[in-house]
Amino acid sequence: MDAAPLAVTSKGFVRGFRRGGTAVFLGIPFAQAPVGALRFASPVPVEAWEGVREATAYGATTQRGDAGITLIPEPSVPGGATLNVNVFAPADTDPDAALPVLVWIHGGGFTSGSPASRWYDGDAFARDGVITVVISYRIGFDGFGHIDGAPDNRGLRDQIAALEWVRDEIRAFGGDPARVTVAGQSAGGGSVLALMSSPAASGLFSAAMAISPAIGAVAPDAARAFADRVAARAGVRSDREGFASVPEERVLAAQRSALAPHLVRALSSLATLLDDGLPLGPVIDGDVLPRHPLDALADGASADVPLIIGSTDDEFTALTAPYAAVLRAVPVPLALAVLGLRRSRRRAYLERSRRRGAAAVLGGYATDRVIRSTVLKAARARGTAPTWLYRFAWESPVPSIGVACHCLDVPFWFDHLDADGVAAIAGTPSLDLATQMHGAAVAFARDQDPGWPTWDATTRDARVFGAAASAPVVESDAYADVAPLV
Repeated sequence: MDAAPLAVTSKGFVRGFRRGGTAVFLGIPFAQAPVGALRFASPVPVEAWEGVREATAYGATTQRGDAGITLIPEPSVPGGATLNVNVFAPADTDPDAALPVLVWIHGGGFTSGSPASRWYDGDAFARDGVITVVISYRIGFDGFGHIDGAPDNRGLRDQIAALEWVRDEIRAFGGDPARVTVAGQSAGGGSVLALMSSPAASGLFSAAMAISPAIGAVAPDAARAFADRVAARAGVRSDREGFASVPEERVLAAQRSALAPHLVRALSSLATLLDDGLPLGPVIDGDVLPRHPLDALADGASADVPLIIGSTDDEFTALTAPYAAVLRAVPVPLALAVLGLRRSRRRAYLERSRRRGAAAVLGGYATDRVIRSTVLKAARARGTAPTWLYRFAWESPVPSIGVACHCLDVPFWFDHLDADGVAAIAGTPSLDLATQMHGAAVAFARDQDPGWPTWDATTRDARVFGAAASAPVVESDAYADVAPLV
């Protein structure tokens, strides 16, 4: 029997396990447990330990309780030591191998999500010579709520601390700290853009992938107002001492109660939600996140960092599909006018749209406003900085999905189509498509070139994945349909 893999970090020995050709290390702490006096503090480096630390089970997650039915299975693991990483490396890797590294940030709207999802296991990357590190970070109010007397953006600080751990420790697993690609999907993709604009994260990664990025950039006044509402529902003062006086479960309940009005407003005024977003996420604090990420990118932040950015074609269209019969009688131009789209832009948007019917157009508009227009804005903001755009156009054969929806592309990037839950949204997917997408991610992590032309303001090229079963497609002006919104 092969011996269990052992890594020698600066804090002590860690022992993982073999899974085929992969050395797996789970739940390695990168910071001390954010409990007690550290609950609302910036992450504090973990202390050294004696002996060998077992790294054979997922660590505690910052997500608490049952997440309900989600497109990506996101298990919660109880415990206080929630700031940990999972490492997937080729088995028997020489510590001097200097392999490229992919650091993965999960999504979940900054209020949920779990690094313990099997969708994020890096076995296929390890097979192809890339080490994967899946990181945790504080979410919800504990991670991103404004608290007087506590640092803002604790969740973003956690991500930076995890990247510092990679810089300091990844050699023990055979990785090269000079070849680190930070990647994430949805809120994780938004986190990537925030990290690219954060001075505190400068130099911690050499390339980036923002997959379906949902930008979080909460204005300070909105963050304070939301904190006051959470405090009122929890029955405490809106400061560090007040929030620390009640257990985490009570703050979480107050957070959910305070978020409810925003969700109600989403039902009555989608325009408000599209304009303002939710009040939990990275806060423009003048420190870790000095400016809106798109403004920072436009001013040259991370111009030397190659970036892949893109989205699925219909991130949120499936959400409105069940209401197609009700919405059939609604004039589409009127609906878009109510959502705040001016007449000239409305006409141009509808002329370019490939969607038909009010339900598809409204769901598509949410897709385009929240995510797809962000892709185009980021490309324009970066100018001549090396940027590769893509679109994921493969439509799920599952009747309840039927489109290229949010999260559908993740198992293709990881080449992990056999993970639990994939068939529920992807049916029997294309192995060739997974080979193409995963291969592009590997090439980017290894060579900082995914294999198609960079975006520029003239051709506006993008790689289109899954548009047809034929050869890969590079399409000019691939995001032309969202240009009227930018």
